[in-house]
Formats: sequence, C-alpha cells, structure tokens
Amino acid sequence: MHDEKWPAVYITANRYRGTIYVGVTSALWNRICDHKNKTFEGFTAEHNVHLLVWYEHHHTMETAIRREKQLKKWKREWKIRIIEQMNPDWRDLHGNIDAMATLVPPQAGPLPSQG
Repeated sequence: MHDEKWPAVYITANRYRGTIYVGVTSALWNRICDHKNKTFEGFTAEHNVHLLVWYEHHHTMETAIRREKQLKKWKREWKIRIIEQMNPDWRDLHGNIDAMATLVPPQAGPLPSQG
C-alpha cells in the first residue's frame, strides 16, 4: 500500500465535524503520513488536521486537481455532506485506503457541481 501511486483528492479533519482541509496528491497513504507527522508547516500542522475522512482516486492528476479546486470552492455544508456519505462517523480511513473502490470513472465533460 505504501507504494500506491494514484492521483487522489482527499479531505482531512482534526475531529468529527471539526476543521477540514481539501488536498490532492499522487500518493495518498504517504501524504496522510506526512500530515500525521506534521512534515510540512502550515494549516494542517497548525490545526492538527490529520484524520483522513474522505477521498477519491482519479485516472489522471489533471482531473484530480480539477476536482480539488472544485471542492475548495464548495460551501462547508456540501463538504460535510460528501464526507458523511462515505464516512458518517468521520473515522480515520488512512489504514483502509482502497484506490479501486474510489476510482472515479473517466469523464468526457466537466465534473458535476454540488447541488
């Protein structure tokens, strides 16, 4: 699992319905380790935002980055809704990452917006 190389968009939190962060990476398991170890200074380290509460994998980094930018524009309530559709208890999913189960099918058009 540590060598996983799938573009992924993810949301981390510091607690149930607490502070959240949206990010993108090519190696999700390793990136969450970085958050847990506070490898990088900044928002996630300052606010202890290290619990992986939602994620999805993409076929290309381009689509993952597009999705990340979309999610960053969303209202907080919309982000909470997608977290709770996947993970109603806001458990830390870091130990159970499944790239194939969360792989978004390739799309010809733009990703849908939240409604």
